[in-house]
Amino acid sequence: MPHFLQLLLLLTLAIVAAKLAGAVATRLGQPSVFGEILAGLLLGPTVLNVLGMPLFMSSADSGVAHASLAAILRDLSEVGVLLLMFVAGLETDLHEMRRVGTVAFWSAFGGVILPLVGGAITAVAFGFPLYWDGVFIGTILTATSVSISAQTLLEIGAFRSREGATILGAAVIDDVMGIVLLSLVVAFARASASGVQVAEIGGVLLRIVAFFIAAVAAGRALPRMLAWASRLPVSQPVLSAAVVIAMIYAWAAEYVGAVAAITGAYVAGVLIAQTRFKKEIDAGIHPLAYSIFVPIFFISIGLQANGRELGDRLSFTIALVLVAIVAKALGCALFARWCGFTARQSVRVGVGMISRGEVGLIVAGYGLSNGLIGTDVFSASVIVVLATTMVTPPLLRLVFPRHAHVSAVVEETIGHAPPLSD
Repeated sequence: MPHFLQLLLLLTLAIVAAKLAGAVATRLGQPSVFGEILAGLLLGPTVLNVLGMPLFMSSADSGVAHASLAAILRDLSEVGVLLLMFVAGLETDLHEMRRVGTVAFWSAFGGVILPLVGGAITAVAFGFPLYWDGVFIGTILTATSVSISAQTLLEIGAFRSREGATILGAAVIDDVMGIVLLSLVVAFARASASGVQVAEIGGVLLRIVAFFIAAVAAGRALPRMLAWASRLPVSQPVLSAAVVIAMIYAWAAEYVGAVAAITGAYVAGVLIAQTRFKKEIDAGIHPLAYSIFVPIFFISIGLQANGRELGDRLSFTIALVLVAIVAKALGCALFARWCGFTARQSVRVGVGMISRGEVGLIVAGYGLSNGLIGTDVFSASVIVVLATTMVTPPLLRLVFPRHAHVSAVVEETIGHAPPLSD
């Protein structure tokens, strides 16, 4: 079969599998991302290994054909990652982050520090070097999926409770902290691999600071650029301009050699979210990203992971799952308690922060593609994301009282709800 037709067939299979699996997961009370990742695992070397089937192999040079298809799929998934981080930036509400205040910030801080330290210690205990494998494994555990928690809070009618607002705000702040941490870890790992001495680490930090200053300064021109684009007599000029800006920011982040491309895309989203074009871009970017690129990303995660390699790492994977759950819940709960929440409220905040999602997968995928972790650690990270995603909704339903609120539909209709009682 011609290589182009093989690619078309593979893309069709990936999108159909992702959407159907996502629909099944939703019907079973799980977020769609859970089904999409699981579908990728089933299609990958863990179970079916579709890329190794004769249908996707060339009789002339099967090895080259296999590698080429996998490389193209990875490139498309990288575009999906950038779009996903750009969307995350668009959805980062800086005003809401300031509104939820101190408790959300410190809960997020605890939810970053304890998983980071716990993940690094676990990695070292299982024979990984602290630098940079252990530190990067800890970084993977810092992420939180705000979409999974938000969906569950809506279903149980706790979205507008004090704990619910704190969970949502802390999850957003958590991801911002995670992105900054990722940039630092990647920068130091690259510097270490290049033989940079400790005295030169200051130069790496300087480049990181310079990038963020330049990015924010350039952001002042974005409203004028988007306004100019909106007057062009072409289709979707504002959306196209926004995608171009996101790609330029991603390229610039990698070009300075100290910041990850996904960080650049995220910063672009945050800056564009402050313009009057935010709603228009938000409405257009979702169909573009979630119709093809994001499903390909989730499927490619499964295609790159290999559960069969976990035989020697099974105990490590189990330990990592336990640390991911306990460290995140404990870190967030302790700092929420320190900020004045009751013990019961603190537990609810901690449980609501357990789930990992897109950001955790993005960090793990970045580490794999840049040689910071191996396939075995990447596969274990995928299991962590699946496990934490699966346990969070039932745990949230367990710690929030059923009688506390009317349904989420009524809550959204009246626009307010009383705070949860203890």
